[in-house]
Amino acid sequence: MDYTASQSGFRQRKLQPNMRLRNSSVDGSDGSQLFEDTSGTGYSNPPAGPQAAGFPAQSILSDPMSNLAMAYGSSLASQGREMVDKNLDRFIPISKLKYYFAVDTVYVGKKLGLLVFPYMHENWEVSYQQDTPVAPRFDVNAPDLYIPTMGFITYVLVAGLALGTQNRFSPELLGVQASSALVWLIMEVLAVLLSLYLVTVNTDLTTIDLLAFSGYKYVGMIVGVVAGLMFGKPAYYLSLLWCCAAIFVFMIRTLRLKLLSEAAAEGRLVRGARNQLRMYLTMSIAAAQPIFMYWLTYHLIR
Repeated sequence: MDYTASQSGFRQRKLQPNMRLRNSSVDGSDGSQLFEDTSGTGYSNPPAGPQAAGFPAQSILSDPMSNLAMAYGSSLASQGREMVDKNLDRFIPISKLKYYFAVDTVYVGKKLGLLVFPYMHENWEVSYQQDTPVAPRFDVNAPDLYIPTMGFITYVLVAGLALGTQNRFSPELLGVQASSALVWLIMEVLAVLLSLYLVTVNTDLTTIDLLAFSGYKYVGMIVGVVAGLMFGKPAYYLSLLWCCAAIFVFMIRTLRLKLLSEAAAEGRLVRGARNQLRMYLTMSIAAAQPIFMYWLTYHLIR
């Protein structure tokens, strides 16, 4: 018993220095290195990643099943994109909208001059290139959406300015002004589409074309309101009267090439009940523009 106890005590005393050395090397409180670092020459950690597990990255790419799955997935993605584009283009023709915004500074200047003074313009036909109408920047007769869009925004801003000069401005009233103008524009386009359907007119006019032609009246509305703010109510009535007559002539000369027959477009006598209805429809669309121009601006000048 004594021998065993002495032997165990000897082992404990022998292990205590090793434990102290191991603890001191782990703590490193004094910052001194007790043993030489041999990690670079001895044991090294195995590389991590798919190669260590026996799955090289190149084997995945070279697998025929993986290539087939990737090709099938890309084909499904392309089919889904084409389906989304087709259904979206059915309601919102995004590809066609690019044509109506293909304008430049020269076109905008000429178009604004044509809207304010259309009496000296002779050729009203839209130019074509291989059965496709040229972009608006190459033909002043082509309809666009840039001027109607900017005209609507400018009209809302000018209306806010007019309300502010009369101490009647409020965000709610400006919102009502903008929403009412937009609603009247949509109702006008829908009424024209319904009339074309009832009269059974075969024309190349699209909904976007009607939206563009109906939006040109904002130019005359802006001129009238600005003139009224600067020079008073008589200037408003005079400028608005001029712009109403200009937009009436512009719409007549533009839409007659779209709605009337070829004989009417050339200035010959219009015959037949259907051609008479087309002529009345053209006159009605042109006459509606001055009415909307006065209705949306008369309350802004006091």
